[in-house]
Amino acid sequence: MSSEQDVTQKPLRVAGLFAGVGGLELGLKRAGLETAMLCEVWTPAQSVLTKQFPDVPLMPDVQHLKALPDDVDVVTAGFPCQDLSQAGRTAGIGGQQSGLVSHVFRLLKKHHPRWLVLENVRNMLVLDKGKAMLHLVEELEALGYRWAYRLVDSRFTGVPQRRQRVLFVASLTEDPRNVLLAEDAGEPDETGRANNAHGFYWTEGLRGLGWAKDAVPTVKGGSGLSIPSPPGIWIPGNPEGHRIVTPSITDAEQLQGFEKDWTLTEATADKKSGRDRWKLVGNAVTVGVSQWLGEQLLNPGEYDESESDLMSDAARWPTAAWGEKGKRYFSHVGMWPEHRPYIHLTDLVEHGKLTPLSHRAAAGFYSRTQKAKLKFDEDFLVDMKQHVELMDPANKAPVVASSEG
Repeated sequence: MSSEQDVTQKPLRVAGLFAGVGGLELGLKRAGLETAMLCEVWTPAQSVLTKQFPDVPLMPDVQHLKALPDDVDVVTAGFPCQDLSQAGRTAGIGGQQSGLVSHVFRLLKKHHPRWLVLENVRNMLVLDKGKAMLHLVEELEALGYRWAYRLVDSRFTGVPQRRQRVLFVASLTEDPRNVLLAEDAGEPDETGRANNAHGFYWTEGLRGLGWAKDAVPTVKGGSGLSIPSPPGIWIPGNPEGHRIVTPSITDAEQLQGFEKDWTLTEATADKKSGRDRWKLVGNAVTVGVSQWLGEQLLNPGEYDESESDLMSDAARWPTAAWGEKGKRYFSHVGMWPEHRPYIHLTDLVEHGKLTPLSHRAAAGFYSRTQKAKLKFDEDFLVDMKQHVELMDPANKAPVVASSEG
């Protein structure tokens, strides 16, 4: 239904709800869209938006937002994932945080933008046996929207972070399938990945690992206690004591596609060892993902409807689907719409700021690996055991300097 954006037309204008630090809006801006309004309630995030989008009106709370700007074409809402994410309380779509998405529906009853863009964690597809997704599509279909969604992996944009998130696009007048589902590049050839660094979760090791070749697993906002827990990186070619490390907050920003210190403001500096900044970055949308989405909004493809199958009411939500008027269809596209030039992990991180994993963290992880039924790289376990011994304060002075390798 959609046609290519006429360059003589005014750029599409965006209202960003639950804007966080602007990951969705920054990517859309890079694609050529214009941010008309932002709405965010958390003070540290507000400070980042004020710094990075100084000329854009910032509204403090979606619950008190009475209306959107009249000329808005795109409404974005990366609504709070805390109650949907496996790292949170998994209270479901009706949880105190994620129930805030109801205010999006309230505003859509007054305004009729060309596009609605939602983003959230993969877990929302299975949460409450699919009730979260059912709630979303039923609410939107009641308002007359067609919709499509797709699980994407941030690595398709070139960043070395395995991050799977649901993009959800809906419209009253356009075909969201042409935006989200028209391109599919397939799984990449892993031979192009470097073998000199692997990411993992040092907080796991018993039932999971998050192992990622030439990448880190998902950068998270923190544990259930909001304690920063950056992923671990194994760099076997580094000197002893620097082979098991964690990235810096500026590395994390770049893993999400932001510039260094994007989240550094007076309100976020030196707050509980950077706790706020890790939460801000971990909850953000990867900028390259939203840039791709913006490019698709301006220049949609053409979805091949033969690549779809009708879903039964009892079917689980797949990784990609579309629907309207009570009918839902499974789409066969994967998580990689494109293969953009890839940044190797060791090329992205700033080696002088990598921090050796602490003795406590390393010892706990290694202990769990000895009880686990998982398969581990033997060289990785050798380096981990050695790292535990080197970092043990009962031995000689532990390694504290950052890696230069």
